Amino acid sequence: MKGWRSKLIFMFILYFAGFATAVYMLAPQPDAEPGQNIEQNAVQTAFANFDSQEFVKSFNSGMHKCIDLGKDAALRTSKYIKQKTQDSES
Repeated sequence: MKGWRSKLIFMFILYFAGFATAVYMLAPQPDAEPGQNIEQNAVQTAFANFDSQEFVKSFNSGMHKCIDLGKDAALRTSKYIKQKTQDSES
């Protein structure tokens, strides 16, 4: 009983951490103040120039590659299992 509960809680924590990260990334950045150093300004500029459409295209491309690799691995695994079962029957 304890195993599935801890997994469920872990998945909730992971889900809400991802959601909080998405909200943080999409929230508008405050204007730079005169007392801020160069690194803080560079980070704010990088997030201000974040292009969500470009990210979506890149993420979509990566997901399709991942799915294709998964299909290929599943196909090779099924062929391997069929070969081993045929060898064991002989």
